[in-house]
Amino acid sequence: MSTDLGTSTEANNRELVHFVTQQTRFALVNNILQHPKQLPSMYELEVLNPGVSDATVYKHIQKLIDAGIVKEVSLSDGERRQGYPWKFYGLTDDGRAFLEKHNLLAAEETLQRIYETISDKSEKMVKYENAPRPSVE
Repeated sequence: MSTDLGTSTEANNRELVHFVTQQTRFALVNNILQHPKQLPSMYELEVLNPGVSDATVYKHIQKLIDAGIVKEVSLSDGERRQGYPWKFYGLTDDGRAFLEKHNLLAAEETLQRIYETISDKSEKMVKYENAPRPSVE
């Protein structure tokens, strides 16, 4: 799906809302919103979606990137640390505006509070959650 979020027509908007709210993609968008830095790594997204294969998580993140909803951000070579993730996924400005416009961000604070209550995170999950992240404008 390739669309310019800034100039989409009403028909394209409906199609994009349907696309974003597909179960797996919407879960991934919610995972991004609930993450403390709103920049989870692929590993974190995979752990947060245990009933979905890693390949499916990757495929749907790529579709959200292609649609302009999500962006991949990376640490520079000098900022990367061995044993820690260096690629992360967050909402684009246009993606956030689109979600806001279609009232798909209403649960953002609730999602963050729920995420904070997860107490059975693995050591690796906590390590990845606390990994350095690129600064995003």
